[in-house]
Amino acid sequence: MNKGEFVKAMADKASLTQKEAGVAYDAFVGVLTDALKAGDKVVLAGFGTFEVRAKAAREGINPLTKEKVKIPASKAPALKFGKAYKDLFN
Repeated sequence: MNKGEFVKAMADKASLTQKEAGVAYDAFVGVLTDALKAGDKVVLAGFGTFEVRAKAAREGINPLTKEKVKIPASKAPALKFGKAYKDLFN
């Protein structure tokens, strides 16, 4: 499912136009991104928790040259699904 298909499904489920569903989708992604950039954790009860996790610096290997490369520390967004949501699939 791509973004267009997702927005159409949202529109059908919520009785919205596709334009309104697109605006709602963009607003959701924007609010989520702003919160994560600010260092906040976003908890959606019954679904999961979005947060930014720190990745430590490490050493990797360039597969072409087999040479060791230093990979700097970084931060990455992460989603941990809630137990109730995971149980829906088992």
